[in-house]
Order: sequence, then structure tokens, then C-alpha cells
Amino acid sequence: MVMETTAEFEQLRPRLVRVAYQLLGSVADAEDVVQEAWLRLQRVEDPASVRSLEAYLRTVVTRLAYDQLGSARSRREAYVGEWLPEPLVEEADPADRVTLDESVSMALMLVLEQLSPAERTAFVLHDSFGMEFDEVAVVVGRTPESVRQLASRARRHLHQARPRRPATADQHLQLVGAFIAACEDGDVDELVSLLDPDVVWRSDGGGKISASRRPQHGAVHVARALTTLATKFPQRHRPARVNGAPGYVSVDGEGVITVTSLTIDGGRVVGINSIRNPDKLGHVRI
Repeated sequence: MVMETTAEFEQLRPRLVRVAYQLLGSVADAEDVVQEAWLRLQRVEDPASVRSLEAYLRTVVTRLAYDQLGSARSRREAYVGEWLPEPLVEEADPADRVTLDESVSMALMLVLEQLSPAERTAFVLHDSFGMEFDEVAVVVGRTPESVRQLASRARRHLHQARPRRPATADQHLQLVGAFIAACEDGDVDELVSLLDPDVVWRSDGGGKISASRRPQHGAVHVARALTTLATKFPQRHRPARVNGAPGYVSVDGEGVITVTSLTIDGGRVVGINSIRNPDKLGHVRI
């Protein structure tokens, strides 16, 4: 029986980690929450009372994650420089044809950070994972009708932030390749042509490694900054899936890793997110 329960838990683990990640924006914290839920299951005095392992674990994981959201927001307010979510990174071959996964896109995760804990939880659990409002209400301590309103408000915020003309997976992949090539060649004009005039570049070093502490704006300014960095600090770039979309992982001569995701709208890059804080990259494998 124990072996069967363990096997079922391992099957459920990826989905549980995904729920916790969307709520917390941290791979490490999400994995910790899921592990704590498993430990709590071991301490249940009457295992027969757990009629659905999935329902039990999902409830415990979401409650633990929701309880952490308030303290997580406080820590981020004191964070040094820009705060970006820990990236979800998967190996990718340039020839791969992938399906974009908007549910964990960096653009979506950044908007989720602007919501209240209750709004974020209501949206993620209902819209992303299909939980009923009465079930979500138990997690956030609100009425089902209140949770419905929270999810609706969150939905409006997210709608405004979604790309109006999103790229296909192939278009996204091609633009990432052109972006990397322009940076490596130091071709400012080519890079400007790939960027939206109002592009925003965010870089997260957490005060532990060099990174701009404020977002950089504008195609010409960002293109010059990126090409200057590429010239001064040559890097090796490897394609990867970053938060469900083509992106890349970079390593410089000192072994410093940077994970970069691009947000694309109307055929141009509107957002560049570079995660450099080593505390957020321990799970990234080169």
C-alpha cells in the first residue's frame, strides 16, 4: 500500500509543483511546499480517511503556498534591484517544434506578482487548474462568490498584459535565434529592428552579481547596452525552453549563468528578462 501511495505521489508531483510555482514564483519554494505536503500525509493517523490522494495533496499544497504568499511579498519589497521569478528551464534543440505554454510564461508570472495573494490564488487555482470556486474559497478563507470576484479582477489585469498579437512557437524560436546572433555580432541596427520601440529589459542579480537595479527602456538604449555587454563579456549561449517558450541560457568565462526569456508581441521583442541571481539558478543544468 505504501509503495502504491509513493508511486501515485511521484506521478502527481510535477502537477503539484506547477501549482505551487504559479502561486509562489519560486521553483525551490514550490518543491519545498510539495515535500511538506507529502510529510504531512505520512503523519495522518488514519490513512483510510484520505479518500483521494490527489485532492488531499492539492488542498495541502495550495494552503501552504497561500500562507507563504504574504511573507514572500514582504521579502520581495526588500529585495535588492529587480525581482524576477525563478525560471523554469528545460533543454531544447533549435530544431524542436514546441507548443508555447502561456500558463507559466514570464510575462504572466510578472503580472501575477502585481496581484494580491487572494487574487493570485483565486485565478491560478480556478483558471489554470480548474478548481471549483467553493474549493478555492476554503483555501483563501472567503465565500465562493467573493472568490469568483477575485478571479474576475485578476483576469482583467492579465488580459491587459497579454500580447495582442502573440507569436507562434516557430516565430518565437526564429526571433530568439536572430536576437542572439545580433548580440554576438554587436549589430546594434539589427538588434533595434528586432525590438519594440518601448521594449523593457529587466535584469535580476539580487545584489549578488552585477545587474541593472532598474528596468532599461527603449529599443536603441537597450540594443546598445546589450551589444556592449556582449563585447566586453563574451558568453556561450545555449537554446532552452524558459517558462514554456524558446529562450536561452548563457555562461561567461567565469561560469556565471544567465537565463533569458523574451516576450514577443507583433513580431518584435517587448520584454527581455535576464535572471542572474545564483540563488535562483541552482536547479539549472548546462
